[in-house]
Amino acid sequence: MTNNNQLIPKLDSMDGKDYGAYQALKGEYEFSNFKLIIHQIPKDPYAPPHTGIYRIQVLRTGNQIINIKTDSKIKEIAFRDFLARRFYEASQKIAKGRRGTGFSGIITIDQPGQCILERSSVVVNASIIEVRCFLGLPASGRKVNSSIAKEMLLNELPEIVNKALYKDQTDKDDAIQQHINATEDAEYLRNHLEERGLIAFIANYAILPRKSGISDQSMDKKNVIPFRSPESLEVAIKLPHAGLIKGMGIPKGVTLIVGGGYHGKSTLLKVIESGIYNHIPHDGREQCISLPQTTKVRSYSGRSIMKTDISPFIKNLPFQKDTLAFSTENASGSTSQAASIIEAIEVGATVLLMDEDTCATNFMIRDNKMQQLVHKKDEPITTFIDKVEQLYLEKHISTILVLGGSGDYFDVADQVIQMVQYQPVNVTSKARDISKMALQKRNREDESYPFSNISRIPLPESVDPNNEYGKKGIYTSEVYRLNFGGNIIDLTDLEQLVELSQTKALGFALDYACQYMDKKNTLKDIITQVMDDIEQHGLDILGERISGNFAWFRGLELAFVLNRLRSVAMNQKSISKQL
Repeated sequence: MTNNNQLIPKLDSMDGKDYGAYQALKGEYEFSNFKLIIHQIPKDPYAPPHTGIYRIQVLRTGNQIINIKTDSKIKEIAFRDFLARRFYEASQKIAKGRRGTGFSGIITIDQPGQCILERSSVVVNASIIEVRCFLGLPASGRKVNSSIAKEMLLNELPEIVNKALYKDQTDKDDAIQQHINATEDAEYLRNHLEERGLIAFIANYAILPRKSGISDQSMDKKNVIPFRSPESLEVAIKLPHAGLIKGMGIPKGVTLIVGGGYHGKSTLLKVIESGIYNHIPHDGREQCISLPQTTKVRSYSGRSIMKTDISPFIKNLPFQKDTLAFSTENASGSTSQAASIIEAIEVGATVLLMDEDTCATNFMIRDNKMQQLVHKKDEPITTFIDKVEQLYLEKHISTILVLGGSGDYFDVADQVIQMVQYQPVNVTSKARDISKMALQKRNREDESYPFSNISRIPLPESVDPNNEYGKKGIYTSEVYRLNFGGNIIDLTDLEQLVELSQTKALGFALDYACQYMDKKNTLKDIITQVMDDIEQHGLDILGERISGNFAWFRGLELAFVLNRLRSVAMNQKSISKQL
């Protein structure tokens, strides 16, 4: 090990040399209050900074280090998340930014969003805290610029470390505790929904709207009407830290969210959709929680489908197209939505969320007039309205639907919530009365065709991470787009992904999953094994080298990514019907 002073002659000796000379900096350097491990250096100034890894280690001792007892997994995740945010904020304030060509001069860390997630950017054990940051070592053209490098490594980086990981007089003593408490309360809420027969909870006074369509940050409270539950749906829960809180509990079954345009229907659904994650203090959604296996479903024309049993929804296609093991390279709106539902059921979804704005109309409803014109014998689709009750009774899967134009769903709803000027009103009784008094009703078209216990087996030779040059090609620069080998996986319809680092981790997790593909293990078995490994060993297990830009994802998303890989091939182990 060398001390930081030995960096100076090293840097001076390589000034003006080809950028590759920086490789000589790899190693460990002891600073006054931290250790710097230069683990991986990009070979070009134009290479993305995350292709390099700089590890900063501090001992979890002394009064000045930011520390907290991590005696539970959820507390450890919250602690690591807090430190990642501190480091990111400090790097943005202290590092002077780009100085030179390409990414020269950058000091940063994987940027956290509004959700508290397990990330590989900060890891802890009993004795140390390790931060994995990214540096763009400076270049003029493709030549080493050692003067700026010295400024970055010897001045800016120590200042960032001090600001991020050590206490100072400007710190609010309770900031980290608030972060931990908010996380523990949210997790407590989620763990107690089932016993109360609930699938979601939205706290009174929550701030639901976001700043904009491209920002997940909370809207200014001055311009927002805080959420308030109708009395008939209000439940009280005592949390470990926040104490007794009240809010709207959504029971199991079929729930409709209705109302006029721009009254907050989709906003409420988005909050429920995001409720699978814990949120940072002051986000506005800290106590808005849904069950962990809650899944947003939509139609997405053009996606591929591989041997999925969509027969509960679609049968008797022209040309005897098999729907027991349906495959296509170019799904329609209805077949894509049917497949997404079945795929969600296959890997354990317990709640489905749908917004009519992103659903296939012909999959959702056939009204009375259309039934009179096009008889059922000429219509292969059994619409969702005729299957949603069966889905709950047979599979115990609840559904929350946003609707603005289809009152026929009143006939099958257990609860109807109307949004009126951004506030919920329980209109279940009124909706039932309207349903009873309707002069003309649609005919139920459900043939009680059961949902199958499908078991699909991914074939390992069809999941290849190598590109045309025989090298592993897994990368992404967009949340909803993943390059995997020779395939581009379109993830546009996976709306519950919230951070780019989740997508990056999913790409490597897909590669990691191949070891469990033995032509015997089902998709669900494979996903379970991968997630168990992550739980036991952390996100680092996914990559061949240490990474600082992985974030936690659900097994559901990993299954959905595999389903959207166009090269994937599957076998069906069995199709046994539940009677």
